[in-house]
Amino acid sequence: MDGTIYSGASLFHDTLPFLNLLNELGIGHTFLTNNSSKSTRDYVAQLKQMGIAAGADQLYTSTQATIEYLRVNNPDLRRVFLLGTPSMGEEIEAAGFTLTKDDPADKPEAVVIGFDTTLTFSRLCRAAYWLKVGKPFIATHPDRICPTDQPTLLVDCGSICAALERATGRSPGAVLGKPDPCMIRGILRRNDLLPHQVAMVGDRLYTDMAMARRAGALGVLVLTGEATAAELSQVKSPPDLVVKNLGELAEELRREWDVTQARS
Repeated sequence: MDGTIYSGASLFHDTLPFLNLLNELGIGHTFLTNNSSKSTRDYVAQLKQMGIAAGADQLYTSTQATIEYLRVNNPDLRRVFLLGTPSMGEEIEAAGFTLTKDDPADKPEAVVIGFDTTLTFSRLCRAAYWLKVGKPFIATHPDRICPTDQPTLLVDCGSICAALERATGRSPGAVLGKPDPCMIRGILRRNDLLPHQVAMVGDRLYTDMAMARRAGALGVLVLTGEATAAELSQVKSPPDLVVKNLGELAEELRREWDVTQARS
């Protein structure tokens, strides 16, 4: 979403016409994001404020992927020490997990790191402590920064994990979110689709396009976010399609649709 349909609080002018075209052509869509700082409910509300009507079943976040990972791979695990926002914490608790406090007596069974915009030094140190004594290390996604339209640099989950790695000598045992193909697989299961029936539209080479390639889906890179044309020229495995923005992608879709209709 961020960097593809909007930047920060600014909706790209091509976004609504593009989504309208998808609806017109009968093409389903899911809003996919690595940003775990907000819950599904928050994203539905945010999209509504931007003029985009979406239900919870049209959102899939790295938090949801992490919850699914914990349920499948650690079915008995319930106690989690989280570096994440209150919104993320509420979603994890709603899924049946207990969040432990910043207290050495309140022992977790795993440490989960997200995009924590409420991060405090004390909780960072507590996470490092639990990792140092051997608790499982799980990250919601690998993004180093989060795109923004403001004059700042938003330190994302990958950078928080990097600090913990330097402090503890440990790297995450699992990094969910893009480029892990489980993000697309969750959408495939939800919509009863096969990988070749899905196009992953995103703005990052090392997450969005890498995931599309690993999952067997079509990769469509838009140059409205992090990736640049200069970076694109240096990659060994380029995306299936590169467009300047969603407006150009809409033109491609309309052109192919018209050709298909004429043949039929």
